[in-house]
Amino acid sequence: MKIVKRAYILKSVFYAALLFVLFSCSNKHRRISFYAYSTPRPLNDDIPVGTVNRCGLDSQKINKLTRLILADSIPNIHSLLIEKDGKLIYEQYFAGKDEIWGKDLGYAEHSVNDLHDVRSISKSIVSACIGIAINQHLIKDINQPVFSFFPEYSQYNTSEKKNITIRQLLTMSSGLSWDEGNNDELKNCESIMEHSSNPLAFILSRPIAVTPGTTWNYNSGGTQLLAAIIKKVSGEDINNYATKNLFTPLGITSHVWIKMDGGDPAAASGLRLRSRDLLKFAMLYANHGIYNQKQILPSKWVDSSSTIAIKRPEEEGPGGYGYQFWIDSIKVNRKGLEAVAAKGNGGQRIFVLNPYHMIVIITVGNYGKSLRNDSQALFIHYIIPAIQ
Repeated sequence: MKIVKRAYILKSVFYAALLFVLFSCSNKHRRISFYAYSTPRPLNDDIPVGTVNRCGLDSQKINKLTRLILADSIPNIHSLLIEKDGKLIYEQYFAGKDEIWGKDLGYAEHSVNDLHDVRSISKSIVSACIGIAINQHLIKDINQPVFSFFPEYSQYNTSEKKNITIRQLLTMSSGLSWDEGNNDELKNCESIMEHSSNPLAFILSRPIAVTPGTTWNYNSGGTQLLAAIIKKVSGEDINNYATKNLFTPLGITSHVWIKMDGGDPAAASGLRLRSRDLLKFAMLYANHGIYNQKQILPSKWVDSSSTIAIKRPEEEGPGGYGYQFWIDSIKVNRKGLEAVAAKGNGGQRIFVLNPYHMIVIITVGNYGKSLRNDSQALFIHYIIPAIQ
């Protein structure tokens, strides 16, 4: 009888343990669903904080959005920050699957101090550095021919390419044949560039597809050339130049710029920053180049960067393109609105809404995926309607 009872107890303990393990595994990657709004923490980083209720946003809609993110109804969001009228009023970080430039991190926690891949938001940082270099008289202006900086590659300077300027690199209208949409790494121009022992030769040797300055075509090679121009005129790679002339003035003390196989920083996609530091960069553009009462970027450069310089193809969505910035056309209450945006693979987003004195920062882990309910949709369908 005792043996039977003992066996029963052991069996019960076994099944209880099994249920516990199964329950734990099934909830291992489940976010906590409870949410109550709290004001962002004031930190020693020159970012003022405020509350949602006092800034003209519908707090109920923002709370609903947060619960949707927690439930993964909007998949794998890692951080969401909202700045309004000069104050950070919303700041939340979420766990989720993540990568470092293609290296799988698994399911990761995210917090205010964590660096995150910003992918092609790196391009907008490079653009800012070009503006600074012009202000420092290291570059005359954006109408300088690209090949004037690379005489060692004169063999690629054909008559068709002589007219390619810095302006056309900034606006992705160089006319060079370039395909980043190919899933085959052996045919994807960005991938070939990143693995090349001489990426500049690869970029500059590309044939001309259309007349320079006439057609927008997404081209990370152009950004790499902009970074190479920075190095030519300053003697510093884009990482060191940005650190000295942009990040340090903004109080950005932690970042990583991943390098390509050839040894140079991946100017178009390799930067890792904290979400609050993305906000600092965005505030620079919202405030005409001024941060913490200091003019870091010329106001004319900010205005030109944030203005449509060339129209994008219809399949890229309504709007145009500035100097390595997207200018998105959005309808709000049946009225047109322009949002200045920096965008990166996986859903990384900076949105600057100047008419509403508002900035939105989003980091996400959906690298290489095309989703309908992505960070762009989050902004348009949930945050924009919350503006009162």
